[in-house]
Amino acid sequence: MKHGASRILFEYWDEIRAERPAPERGDIQPSAIKSVLGDTFILELAKQNNFRFRLAGTRLCSLFCRELKGRSFLDGWDEKDQQAVTAMLSAITQDGAAAVISFTGTTEMGQSVDLELLLLPIRVQGEGCTRILGCMAPLKRPFWLGVQAISKQKVNSLRLIWPDEDAPLFSEENECVPHFGTPAHRAVGPMEPRVSRGSRLSRPAAPKAVEIPNSRQVGHLRVVDGGKI
Repeated sequence: MKHGASRILFEYWDEIRAERPAPERGDIQPSAIKSVLGDTFILELAKQNNFRFRLAGTRLCSLFCRELKGRSFLDGWDEKDQQAVTAMLSAITQDGAAAVISFTGTTEMGQSVDLELLLLPIRVQGEGCTRILGCMAPLKRPFWLGVQAISKQKVNSLRLIWPDEDAPLFSEENECVPHFGTPAHRAVGPMEPRVSRGSRLSRPAAPKAVEIPNSRQVGHLRVVDGGKI
């Protein structure tokens, strides 16, 4: 996570969820995240693969120069990206994953800006994870934001984090790494199997090591004896 708003929201979400895969909707107190509230939103799963903004902060609405409440979250993505984003949203609501999306927003006038999007599962009693808490913020804020509306979004990278793998909250590079995810966020495609104990899908088996003749291990490298190539 590169943006400060993403880190603040994640740390708050991680704190209130405690040992649970996801916090309850009633656990969220807007006053506790007031510094990033303008960048924050809540999505609701109205029906299968139909994700709509239930709430959206003022700074977030200014990116699109409109009120986002009731708008489909999938608006503005092209068909290929819609499929990838929908797969990630399903992983969040069905399996309790978290997600970070890096994307570029473009206006009708051809102006563009890079943004970061964080998506976190929220439970509703009796419904499961039918809400998603998120934030969206530009990595750099150009002068035209709030005047020209972002009309198209193009995915640059997709990252999923599964809640059943242990890792420190911060990496050695001091980048925020959720302790329930992989030690370093790994970019994934929409069809990559989830990694979860007892899940419907499992991690693909690691490839077997290949024995290389006339070779020896030196540190983390394998040296092959022979002539020049």
